[in-house]
Amino acid sequence: MNRIEECLARLQRAGRKGFIVYIGAGDPNLAATRELALAFDQAGVDILELGVPFSDPLADGLVNQLAAQRGLESGATPPKVLATVAAIRKRSEIPIVLYIYFNLIHRVGLARFIRDAARAGVDGLLVLDLPPEESDDYEVLMKKNGLGHIYLVAPTTPEDRMEFIVKRGSGFIYYVSREGVTGMQKQVASNLAQQVAKIRAHTKLPIAVGFGISTPEQAKRVAQNADAVVVGSAVVNQIAERGKSKDLVRHASAFVKSLANAIKSI
Repeated sequence: MNRIEECLARLQRAGRKGFIVYIGAGDPNLAATRELALAFDQAGVDILELGVPFSDPLADGLVNQLAAQRGLESGATPPKVLATVAAIRKRSEIPIVLYIYFNLIHRVGLARFIRDAARAGVDGLLVLDLPPEESDDYEVLMKKNGLGHIYLVAPTTPEDRMEFIVKRGSGFIYYVSREGVTGMQKQVASNLAQQVAKIRAHTKLPIAVGFGISTPEQAKRVAQNADAVVVGSAVVNQIAERGKSKDLVRHASAFVKSLANAIKSI
């Protein structure tokens, strides 16, 4: 098992829910990304998702699009993101997933990127625009290098396709709890319990639920049905508000800890 599998299995044995946080790598710079990762590890985050900046992030709402733009402006190229992961690894064993668009992988070369990611200490990839039907070589290389290949299931995914997707995935299944792009929402999807149950009927993998979760109350509600809760835009927004200020890490960590406490209270 890699770090993702070990972490989620440990949480399951303890009867606890997982907490996954997404941030944009290089926002506001890669040094901050490293310090935020280390602080989040101490604040109760179980798995860290690092968004690799891309110029055309089609699955992302405005908050994360702007984070990607800031990451590009700070020079957060894929090799530099991997170097940052390697730096985090010197001080932390927090599982790390790269949230990435396939064009960035293709430009480097599939085999080379996966090999380099594994060597840097990455534990899994969530490739937003790579469907399972086109992932045979990708999955073979991921398994060979000990990385989890994480797939998305959406509210609009037909059940027969849902079954196909979850049987191809590893690490965990990421359920997108609402239609559209990433972003903060005022309410949790009303059909969440039914949708998660439908996915559970087809897989034993842990189910992480994300998209739109922005408050401790929402996180706690989602944790009642999911194995793990993913919070992205709300954390990215905290980073955007503080920018390069000296209290960025402290402020963002306090917010993250409030979310972690809500999830762990289940």
